[in-house]
Amino acid sequence: MMNSIHKSFSAKLTIAILLLAAPIFVISLGVLYTQSRHMIRSEAVGRANTVLNATMQRITLNLTTIETATNTDSWLILQELQPDALLQLSHRIVFLNPHIGGCSISMEPGVFPQYGRYYSVYSVRQGDSIASVVEQQYEYFERVWYKQPRDLGKSCWVAFYDDTDSLELSIEGLVASYCKPIYRDDHSLLGVISTDLSLLHLSRVIAQEKPYPHSYFMLVDQDGRYLTHPDSTLLFTHTLFDGVDPRSQSDLVALGHDMTAGHKGSMNVQLDGATSLVCYAPVPGTPWSLALVCPDSDILEGYHQQTYILVPLLLVGLFVILLICHRVVAHAINPLHQLLDKTQSIAAGNMEVHIPRSQRQDAVGQLQNSFATMLQALNFHIGSVRYTTEQAEHCNQQLVEATRLAQEGEQQKTVFIQNVSHQIRTPLNILMGFAQIIGDASHTTLTDDELQTITATMDHNSKLLNRIVKMLFDSSDTGLSQELNSHQHDLVACNDVAREAVSYARRHHPLMTVHFSTDVADDFCIYTNRLYLMRSLRELLYNAAKYSDGQHVLFQVSRTDTTVRFVVEDTGKGISAADRQRLFNFFMKVDDLSEGLGLGLPLAKRHAQNLGGDIVLDEDYHDGCRFILKLPLS
Repeated sequence: MMNSIHKSFSAKLTIAILLLAAPIFVISLGVLYTQSRHMIRSEAVGRANTVLNATMQRITLNLTTIETATNTDSWLILQELQPDALLQLSHRIVFLNPHIGGCSISMEPGVFPQYGRYYSVYSVRQGDSIASVVEQQYEYFERVWYKQPRDLGKSCWVAFYDDTDSLELSIEGLVASYCKPIYRDDHSLLGVISTDLSLLHLSRVIAQEKPYPHSYFMLVDQDGRYLTHPDSTLLFTHTLFDGVDPRSQSDLVALGHDMTAGHKGSMNVQLDGATSLVCYAPVPGTPWSLALVCPDSDILEGYHQQTYILVPLLLVGLFVILLICHRVVAHAINPLHQLLDKTQSIAAGNMEVHIPRSQRQDAVGQLQNSFATMLQALNFHIGSVRYTTEQAEHCNQQLVEATRLAQEGEQQKTVFIQNVSHQIRTPLNILMGFAQIIGDASHTTLTDDELQTITATMDHNSKLLNRIVKMLFDSSDTGLSQELNSHQHDLVACNDVAREAVSYARRHHPLMTVHFSTDVADDFCIYTNRLYLMRSLRELLYNAAKYSDGQHVLFQVSRTDTTVRFVVEDTGKGISAADRQRLFNFFMKVDDLSEGLGLGLPLAKRHAQNLGGDIVLDEDYHDGCRFILKLPLS
C-alpha cells in the first residue's frame, strides 16, 4: 500500500493537502469557540440596551403625556377659583387624558372658609366611567404627594402606596403621581394639583417586551425601593440593599448606588444566586431608575449548546477536508476529460463549443491551447460567413422599413392636404357667399341686423383663416426660428398677459364664461417672449371654449419657488387615456371630424418649451381638462 501511495501523484497530493488543512481547521475552530463567549455577551449588552431604550421611550411617553395635561390645565385653577369649578377641572383632566388614572386638587388651609381647614377634590377613572368627589377632611398636608412639591417649590414625580381609601375610590393602590404646586400672583402657595398613574399600569407597559425568556424589568426610586418588580411582595417594602452583604455582594451594592445616583450603564451581578447582566438608566424627569435583568443562563444558552455541536463539527469538517482534497486532485486532471468531450462534440459537427485557454505550461496546457487556437480559426471563418448573411438580412429589413415609412409619409401628406383644403375651403366658401350677397344689392334688401350677422360671420371666418395660416407658418421650424429671433425676451407682467388672453377669448367667443383668478401681485413680472406666451394662452382658452360646455372655464395664475403656472381648467367630456399619449403630436386630432388641423396644442407646447417651460395635462383631474403652462422665474 505504501508503494502504491509513493507511485501515485494524486494520493501524495491528497495526503499533503490533508496534513496542511486539518491542523488549521482544528485551531480555527478552537479560537472561534473561545471567542464566541465574548461575542455573545457583547451582543447581549447591545440587545438589552436596545430593549431598555425602547421601554424607556414608552415610559417617557406616558409620563410626558401626564405632565403636559397637568401643566396645560393647571392655570385654570387661578382663573376659576371656585369649589365647583375645581371639581369640574379635575374631572375634565381625567376625562380628556386616557393615560391618567386620577387627579386631585388640594387647597391650603382656609382657602374656602365654608369648608373649614381642608378642601380637596378628587376624580378617578373606574373602567369606562369617571367618579369625581369632594374628599372627606383629613390631614393630607403631610402626604408625600402634597408635602414634597410644597417643600421643593416645584413640580415633581412621587411614588407611594395608597393604603387608605375612605371614599372607596381606588386606582389599584400603587400610584405614581405628578405633583405641581400652584402659586398666587403674590407667590404664596395656593395648593397642589397631582395627576396619578397606576404603577401596575406602568408595570404592564414596561413588560411589553423582553429580550430573553426569563429577563425582567425592575423600577426603583431614589432610596432603592422597588416600584415595579415581577415579585409583587417586594414592592414598596424592600430595597436593592436589603439583605446584601457588602463584602460578598459588592457588585450588587455598586449596582444599587449607581441606580439611586441616576447613572446609566451595565454590569454583571449575582442576583438570587445566579449571574445576570443588568442594564440600567435613569427615567428622565423623575428620581427613578429602570433596570433590565438578563440571566446568564438565557444569554449563554446557545454558547453551552456549542459543546454538543463541536465534536460532530470536527468529524464533519475532517470529512469535508478529505472530500475537498479528492476534488482538488480530480480537478488537476479534469482538463483532459473536458478537452476529450469537446473534441468529440466538434467532430460531431457542433461548432458552438468553447475551449478556454489554459495558463498551465505543461503538456496538458499546451495541448488545450493548440485546440483552442484551431477552434478559434474555424469559428472566425464561420463567423465571417454568418456576419455577411446577417448584414444582408439587416439591409433588407431597412429597405422594408424605409418603404413602409415612405408609404406612411405619402398617406399622411395626402390626409394633411385634404384636411387643410377642407379647413380652408369651408370658411372661404362662407366669405365668398356672403360677399356675393352683399354685392348683389339690386336683388336683395338686407336689414341692419342681417348685415351685422353677416359681418360678424365673415369676421369670424376671416380670423379662422388667419389662425390656420399662422399655425401653418408656426409649424415650420424655419418660420419659428425667424419669429423668435425677431422678438427678444422682455419683462412681462403675468397678470396683464393673462387678462389680455381672457379679453381676447371673450371677444372671439362671446358665449364662453371665463372665471379668472390670480395668486400673484399685479407687478409680478418674468423675462419671456410676450408674443409666444400670448399665443400659447390663447390656444389653451380656445380649446376650453371648443371642447367644453363653455360655462365653467377657470383661468388661474399662481407661482412656486421656481416657476409661474398658468392653469386653464374646463368642464367637459375630457380626453380619454388612450388619446393622452398622442395629444401633443403634430397633425393629430382626438376627433377626426372636429374643426382644426391638429396643430394648436403641439404648437403651444413647442412655444412653451422654447421659452424654457412646458405645457402638461393634469391627469388627476377628471371633470374635464386641466392644462398647466409652466415657465421658469428666471
